Amino acid sequence: MADDPPMDAGKPARVSISRLKLRNFRNYESLSLRLAPSHVVLTGENGAGKTNLLEAVSFLSPGRGLRRATYTDVTRNNAIDGFAIHASIDTTEGTVDVGTGLAGNAPGDTARRVRVNGVTATSADDLLDYSRILWLVPAMDGLFTGPAGDRRRFLDRMVLAIDPAHGKRVLDYEKSMRSRNRLLTEERANASWLDAIETPMAELGIAIAAARAELMRLINGMIERMPDDTPFPKADCLLEGELEQRIGIESATDVEETFRRALHDGRSRDRAAGRTLDGPHRSDLLVRHRPKSMPAELCSTGEQKALLIGLILSHARLTGELAGMAPILLLDEIAAHLDEGRRAALFDIIEELGGQAFMTGTDQALFKSLEGRAQFFDVSHGEVTGV
Repeated sequence: MADDPPMDAGKPARVSISRLKLRNFRNYESLSLRLAPSHVVLTGENGAGKTNLLEAVSFLSPGRGLRRATYTDVTRNNAIDGFAIHASIDTTEGTVDVGTGLAGNAPGDTARRVRVNGVTATSADDLLDYSRILWLVPAMDGLFTGPAGDRRRFLDRMVLAIDPAHGKRVLDYEKSMRSRNRLLTEERANASWLDAIETPMAELGIAIAAARAELMRLINGMIERMPDDTPFPKADCLLEGELEQRIGIESATDVEETFRRALHDGRSRDRAAGRTLDGPHRSDLLVRHRPKSMPAELCSTGEQKALLIGLILSHARLTGELAGMAPILLLDEIAAHLDEGRRAALFDIIEELGGQAFMTGTDQALFKSLEGRAQFFDVSHGEVTGV
């Protein structure tokens, strides 16, 4: 992972989407938008397709997008071919044309393909070379009170934005863990096969824990740089997990060997449980509201929202400084529950971050202070028109 950004780090390069084309994606049979390098505001009634547009942009990054939907689910009903997303991304080194989707796949092939400037990419992780995309959607409002798995996914996406290798580590670890779990169900599981699985699991597990711990160090440092009078309160973040707690106290080699032994010694217990009970897949992200000295899950709904926004903005600033490019932000219904003062402050912070932001809402008046700084569109039944 990258070193700490210097306190006087220069402004990250602006990255923006200048053209977005969709085919057979959700409720869009066909769409082509030309976008200015400014922010993008999408307004319209609920169910019109605003969030679908943000979801399409989120597919310009690794993973299953902001809804974590299967690729077949995002394909428009009754479409003959799979979905396709094309974007022109303006970077400091010129315009990059990116395409992804299932269109053109053989029947039954549900793996999405990624092409960059017409060349098939080795993996979706290649998209991180051209843009970093972060999002905040209403489904995340329950992040602090929901299951730990949601917070781990949130944490790992934060790591991925500044450490592109993290996604593969997590996928490889989960694949090895599933293999171990299957092997444990066999009546006479071969011990040497389990050894062969648990050794790379321990290596990957320590790498995952170390990357998460480093992110926590960096994000807490970024939060410290926030002004005390920020409208979005400072958060204190820490990791709950045995591996993460050992990082920095013991050598990586010792922590890895301890984890490997724990996997070996826990085989009978894990076999009885039907799953692996030790490892980074059990860790949790704990957040406290610093001004109130209160766990985030005990704060009011409004306080949790403000806390989450502040965390997202700190992560966006960290991503820009470490990646050298300002992230593209996808903010769904971001202004709905903020008063006028906090809305204005949020828009100013987004502008200061230096990247392009896509924002949605049902009422255009909520974005009045963005006039002259954003491109406004009306969304209605899968049709998008300029305002």
